[in-house]
Amino acid sequence: MRKFSMMMALVMSLTLLLAACSGNNGGNNANKPGSDPSAAPSNDVGAPPAEEDITQKKVSISIYYPTPDRVEDRALEDDKIKRFNEVFPNVEVIKSDWQYNPNEIGIKMGANEAPTLFNTYASEGKFLAEKGWAADITELFNNYEFKDQMNPVLQDLFTVDGKVYGIAQRGYPTGVAVNKKMLDEKGIAIPPFDWTWEDMLNTAKAVSDPDAGISGIAPMGKGNEAGWNWTNFLFTAGGDIQSVDGGKVTATFNSDAGVKAMEYYNQLKWEANAIPLDWALGWGDAVSAFAQSRTAMVIAGPDGPVDQGLNQGGMSPDDILVYPIPAYEKGGKHYGVLGGDFLVINPNATKDEQEIAFRYATFDYFSDKGLESLEQNIQARKADNKFYVPAVLQYFKSDSEYGAKVTELFGKHDNVYQYGQETLGLIDGKPESQFNTQDYYGAMTNVIQEVFSKEGVDIKAQLDMTAKLVQEKFYDTIQP
Repeated sequence: MRKFSMMMALVMSLTLLLAACSGNNGGNNANKPGSDPSAAPSNDVGAPPAEEDITQKKVSISIYYPTPDRVEDRALEDDKIKRFNEVFPNVEVIKSDWQYNPNEIGIKMGANEAPTLFNTYASEGKFLAEKGWAADITELFNNYEFKDQMNPVLQDLFTVDGKVYGIAQRGYPTGVAVNKKMLDEKGIAIPPFDWTWEDMLNTAKAVSDPDAGISGIAPMGKGNEAGWNWTNFLFTAGGDIQSVDGGKVTATFNSDAGVKAMEYYNQLKWEANAIPLDWALGWGDAVSAFAQSRTAMVIAGPDGPVDQGLNQGGMSPDDILVYPIPAYEKGGKHYGVLGGDFLVINPNATKDEQEIAFRYATFDYFSDKGLESLEQNIQARKADNKFYVPAVLQYFKSDSEYGAKVTELFGKHDNVYQYGQETLGLIDGKPESQFNTQDYYGAMTNVIQEVFSKEGVDIKAQLDMTAKLVQEKFYDTIQP
């Protein structure tokens, strides 16, 4: 019995082996459901797998979500999420309340807590790329249908060594918002749009009333924004933050131009008495002072103070003028620090998450649906007696077909703020430095606070000392 059993087992094994070889037939699928039994045998090992459909995969992404005070922006984002899920029902979109902070991004990345898609600003492109905290989205961007219609003034800020690390949203050359109503009430002549440092100084001095708590201008005096504000005057005086030669980065902001720019701040404080007595103002403080008519001028990306002045300060569009940064002297350049908002994809996200995040970021770009949503938002603001304030620079080229559609849309609604053509013709953006921009801003804030708090400061000595600090602590550590 044992021999018979063993023989039977051997026969069955051989039979199964032969059947398997004959059934597979070198890859022929003749015995598979739906196959053609008359098809010729093939020696192929099988066709490559079909490309996976991203719309059929369950994917979760976390996105940047506007802060609670930006009610209208949240409404726009909610509408976008709804419409995105109609196209991609397989995607879970999670709202993140984290706002980008250069002092927190490393911790967030290390703990794997950064959103899949997060916001950042113009100075951070090279920093995030070199730290490995921004995904290389070159392939996604190069395959994007509208890549050639993106505004290069903005988009190029996040192209580092030929690779793309971010998606432009909106931007601006820094300018000056002027409360025209405050000038009119005092009978002060409106300065020309092609103005100079002297014009700004005289206007600020004339409108200032320290006893009443009114300042002519509120340069930011705390946080990195103080250094950012001052850099506009460094640029218009002909200076720069740093030079790069052969990979060697050298601090240059302690130049003659830097001295002129800091002496101008000294004049605003000690000669004109034109800045707030409590000058330690951050961005929110200075912009709020403008919206509340406690200062006549503020230096910022124009849409921020205009929006707050109209929608929180109760001003009318006729009350607010937007100027370029004043030129150092007549005929000079009106350079403003080029800034903006960008979206960055988390490099720790999976390939699928990165692709979905890119699709979400650009979902409304160059889209009629996006225009419809924007128009509904403008109309909703109108119903609430609020204005829509566009950015000076948009993600798309202004002279593109889509740009013409947006211009036409804005022209249809009287609650859309329109920038003056005089300013748009003069305002000029200059990019921030390539390396350690926020570190430089922070260091310069210390100098500004010294000048604002003490009369008679040795400005050249302060700038030299700060340049040495920035050079040794930051620039000398950069590998060529």
